[in-house]
Amino acid sequence: MEKFLKKLNNKKNLTFEESKEAFEILMNGKASDKEIFDFLTFLSAKGEVSDEIAGGVYVLREKSKRVNVKDCVDTCGTGGDGKNTLNISTASALLLSSMGIKVAKHGNKAVSSKCGSGDVLEALNIKINLEPKDIENQIDKNNFGFMFAPNYHSAMKYVGPTRQKIGKRTIFNMIGPLSSPALVDKQVVGVFDKKLLKIFANALNNLNIKFAWIVNSEDGLDEISPYAKTNIVQLKDKNITEIIIDPKELNINADKFENLVGGESKFNAKKMIDIFKGEDNDFSKAVCLNASAGLVVSGKYENFELAYNYSRGFIKSGAPYKHLVKIQNA
Repeated sequence: MEKFLKKLNNKKNLTFEESKEAFEILMNGKASDKEIFDFLTFLSAKGEVSDEIAGGVYVLREKSKRVNVKDCVDTCGTGGDGKNTLNISTASALLLSSMGIKVAKHGNKAVSSKCGSGDVLEALNIKINLEPKDIENQIDKNNFGFMFAPNYHSAMKYVGPTRQKIGKRTIFNMIGPLSSPALVDKQVVGVFDKKLLKIFANALNNLNIKFAWIVNSEDGLDEISPYAKTNIVQLKDKNITEIIIDPKELNINADKFENLVGGESKFNAKKMIDIFKGEDNDFSKAVCLNASAGLVVSGKYENFELAYNYSRGFIKSGAPYKHLVKIQNA
């Protein structure tokens, strides 16, 4: 571990192979608390690069419990945007599943917000503590399965106490959303900082992801925003391109940002049920925008505007609520 710490302390980047080796030491419990602390803080001070993130993701995926599914999409964000919004990526995952897209959702309970994906799904009476076989069955039956991260990444126990001691974002906030136990190769990822867009795209490229959208909005969301332009870096078949989505061009008349502010899990769950029953508001528009990204990366739509218009018609029909009830009763 010493050689990696020395390199990082000298502000030098680790290669993909070096990162894998360092994370192997961490995830096998062979690093001391001080080494873990130094590794994470040196990385943060230097600034994490795509090879380092990809190395961490590679090891975390290798050590996770495996969920065997095919042709699934994951939608998640890094969190940490500080906006305390309603659970947009979780709602868009459920909406996608109701539109026939298989979703293997990977997430946790609240870390940087009041209500994480695990919290809101529990408030919706959706089971979150499921074994791989159960998740595979759920996806097969209802196009939706949730992998609760702590149940699937037991190797994280070695770094948990040190992460808490550091008390701020580390490379693990970036690795987590990319470390799906289902090894999805189609993903919509929200990031808390525009600087991470290309870094994440290159990291995912290292990991042989087929199609991903990495998103960050100009009003600071790790989601596609209905209020401001969103910068997107697309990774498709090893090619990286940049896209901008402007809600004005889609004739989205969203009212005010306060309409997306969330609360405790029961509050957020109620807001989700309302839009799935057809209530039209800013939250519904935001969820449709982000679900449309999932429709694009899944391959169902090539044109984002057509995907958005389809999502809007579908959510207003009330059909997603019927699908939600099926998931609740599974």
